[in-house]
Amino acid sequence: MNFLLKKKVLYFVYGLKKSVQALLWLSLVLLAWGLLISRGADRSGHTKDILNGITRGIAGVVIGAAIWLVKTLLIKLLASSFQCNRFFDRIQESIFHQYVVRTLSGPPLMEMAGGDGNSTSAASTPSGRLNFRKVKKDSAREDVIDVEKLNKMKPGKVSAWTMKGLIEVINGSGLSTLSGALNENEEDDDERQKNEITNEYEAKAAAYRIFMNVAKTKPGTDTKAKFIEEDDLWRFMKREEVDNVIPLFEGAARRKRIKRTTLKNWLVSCHTNTSKNLCRINQCLCVSLQVKVYQDRKALAHSLNDAKTAIEELNRLGSGVVVIVSIIVWLLMLQVLTTRVLVFISSQLLLVAFIFGNTAKTVFEAIIFVFVMHPFDVGDRCVIDGVQVVVEEVNLLTTILLKFDNEKIFYPNSVLATKPIGNFYRSPEMNDCVEFDIDFSTSAETITALKSKIKAFIESKPQHWRPTHSVIVKEMDDVSSLKLVLYVTHTINFQNYADRNSRRSDLVLELKRIFEELQIKYRLLPQEVVLKNASSIAASAG
Repeated sequence: MNFLLKKKVLYFVYGLKKSVQALLWLSLVLLAWGLLISRGADRSGHTKDILNGITRGIAGVVIGAAIWLVKTLLIKLLASSFQCNRFFDRIQESIFHQYVVRTLSGPPLMEMAGGDGNSTSAASTPSGRLNFRKVKKDSAREDVIDVEKLNKMKPGKVSAWTMKGLIEVINGSGLSTLSGALNENEEDDDERQKNEITNEYEAKAAAYRIFMNVAKTKPGTDTKAKFIEEDDLWRFMKREEVDNVIPLFEGAARRKRIKRTTLKNWLVSCHTNTSKNLCRINQCLCVSLQVKVYQDRKALAHSLNDAKTAIEELNRLGSGVVVIVSIIVWLLMLQVLTTRVLVFISSQLLLVAFIFGNTAKTVFEAIIFVFVMHPFDVGDRCVIDGVQVVVEEVNLLTTILLKFDNEKIFYPNSVLATKPIGNFYRSPEMNDCVEFDIDFSTSAETITALKSKIKAFIESKPQHWRPTHSVIVKEMDDVSSLKLVLYVTHTINFQNYADRNSRRSDLVLELKRIFEELQIKYRLLPQEVVLKNASSIAASAG
């Protein structure tokens, strides 16, 4: 507890250093002026008035410095609380994913140490730590993070200093494998940057290399196995780490293996909620997960950058207010502002409030929206006014949104604060439905067979669908058809809408196949057709 308190104090001491130094220096100047110059031999009344005026002026500056210190402290408190509450979980997850990428792309440390993740020798291996080297050329410092300790941290117990360091790591380093980290002492900064993963294609290539590095060779052949088994991961990680890695791969928890495609998708983005009952990892799973890691890291970096920009804008706004207040206090201390001048200034302030009152209200609502409500982050897929949009950029006063056709929408935050906003990224596993009509004459046995085949298909895809589903008759249309609805639950939310559409498309195609197999069709009832002679039609038209 004392260590945590020290780190919190250290963060604020470091952030308030210049403001405290200025306040102390001005206070010492005021003290020295009062003790050494203002006091002393008898002086004329005019001289005393001048000295007292200077004393009051210095005192006014000291008060202004104190107000500035309070403003800086409040901004630091807001930034620390906001960043910790909103981003710690995502930073924790992102760093763990990078640790997995680095570990699986390197040599099998557990195997080299003579263990398999279960043995006591695992404790002596240098796992659980992750080195981050700054991307900037003017920085040669290397940050080391203990991933095991980081995973045990809780958001409410993270010090502001630790949070500041984690944010610097995310913003100052890129996502990379171990391929470039092994020889980083021999490489210059440009070469190191080339080893960073900067797009989805590089993420997929990194996933392929990881799969080839982890998957064992088939006995008696030179070809790699099609799956990464759980014991393959034990060659690289401790058992408890493997237990945390397997659920990351969509559909790997039941079969104890990982496919390459899933590893690729995971490294490109980490936006999925995975099945708990699938532990084999094939190449598809490998690629999938690699892609997800890259996308998630990119979105997190953008979110942190926008949060920093919003805090800086708020700081500039607060600085302007503090400067105006300090000038007024300074003039009051100098007794320049007489009653008549104060009345004049008050009248002008009322005029300014009348003109800019709505602007001040808008700014205040925007601040509450960004720092208190905060319904989305960069990269989140949201629904606003019934339109799906993706958050592109979040500023203090405005938010930039992208529609499905990449049209940019600039929304004032004060307007967004009054609208209901749906957020797919923050939603749990989401439901979906498919409506279809069948002929009214379809037998009950056929409908029962239909439900049975739908159930079998859904249970055969546990990585895509939850087993809980229902097929209900919604309504009857004019004794000619039955309208049925299939309600299903995805294993994901709809943040990645393409995945949702792909799964739904597969489900609809499977329904079509089942209809054809069971010979379920929809036929219109016989319709009344009225035929008229062409001459009578022409006569009636004339």
